[in-house]
Amino acid sequence: MGIKVCKFGGTSLADSAAIERVAGIVRADGERKYIVVSAPGKRDKKDEKVTDLLYRCADEARQTGDCPTFLLIKKRFKEIVKGLKVDIDMEGELERIRERIISSRGDRDYAASRGEYLNALILAAKLGYEFVDAADIIKFDRKGAFDSEYTNDLAFLRLKNIERAVIPGFYGSTPDGIKTFSRGGSDITGSIIARAVGADLYENWTDVDGFLTADPKIVENPKLIDMLSYRELRELSYMGAFVLHSEAVFPVRKANIPIEIKNTFHPERSTKIVAAEDYDRTGKLVTGIAGKKDFTVIFIEKQMMNSELGFCRRVLSVLEHYEISIEHIPTGIDTMCLVIHSEELDGKLDVVLDKIKSAVSADNVSVFHGLAMIALVGHGMKNRIGTAGRLFSALGRAGINVRMIDQGSSEINIIVGIDNKDYENAIRAIYNEFLINP
Repeated sequence: MGIKVCKFGGTSLADSAAIERVAGIVRADGERKYIVVSAPGKRDKKDEKVTDLLYRCADEARQTGDCPTFLLIKKRFKEIVKGLKVDIDMEGELERIRERIISSRGDRDYAASRGEYLNALILAAKLGYEFVDAADIIKFDRKGAFDSEYTNDLAFLRLKNIERAVIPGFYGSTPDGIKTFSRGGSDITGSIIARAVGADLYENWTDVDGFLTADPKIVENPKLIDMLSYRELRELSYMGAFVLHSEAVFPVRKANIPIEIKNTFHPERSTKIVAAEDYDRTGKLVTGIAGKKDFTVIFIEKQMMNSELGFCRRVLSVLEHYEISIEHIPTGIDTMCLVIHSEELDGKLDVVLDKIKSAVSADNVSVFHGLAMIALVGHGMKNRIGTAGRLFSALGRAGINVRMIDQGSSEINIIVGIDNKDYENAIRAIYNEFLINP
């Protein structure tokens, strides 16, 4: 019998009925041995995620020394336990968590992690599986950097003699306390566990069918991608296809473990993610389209920039000093562009511009706001003549001006920068060109 690691997202675990459904899915396949869970998500559009409520509690505790929002969390979990009829001292667990949030004066990582912790306790009791606390096996160093190899060793040793377990997602621990991944980090936890136990498959259960060829809010009835490679996944996730956390690919890629994205509410629908780049694409040129809005471009111009040693290093050191991440760096002979998500520059833009100009004695430093980035992704584009021409022609026919072009050396993506206002029309134009008329 093989081993499957399953991660279930917040919508899949939002209430007792949803958890009953998840328990049925797990029991239906004896290979589903290690289960990673998120905190309860929204039950309807007006509802709030438990993680958001916990963050609010932490902020209240820091500001006032109390957390009245915790009453909502308490009510939510007590309803889940009552509906499932599981034997858990939920009252005691909740009171201990509330006291810890208040005594720590709002430790946000600890507070945010408790939704996953409690949901894992509940599902473990429901399934009769062993509960394994992620804080014991997923480790970060004192600076908050994830320690992948130490974690893999700990998780392997802890789980090798446990046949079936439930593990909370999203968090681990440093020597000083609880540390969370970024939002959506339960996907990463699932991938870590899959690698540690040598899984044959990592199933990521969510409330969507899998990866779609484009955003369904923009394109009507986009096609489901039945299979894509790790590299295609990474490109699409990073550029805004938020089905799976973009960092979740790394642990399973090391162990060559496939991922399957499955819909909890429609289990027959899925996207499979594989290591191989030469999977059967049956002539498919483009795998998918994804994008994000609200970038800022810092345009630097200086004559003979290309022959000036250390020019790029000095520019990048300014951004490093102000802890600003860069998305893309298109360059010319005498020009350099820094493409940065606008929120990274909040409250920092003016001083960054001054420091860059001073650091490299630039002839001109200017700024362009409101850029959207769209990526055309697919291994089928390699060595296919005319792909870029078709892309620009499609945008041209739609009356959309291309402000920036960037193509990775891997040749599996082409990225264009356009005005925010043209974003939706550009997605539709590209989709029609490559996926309606491939």
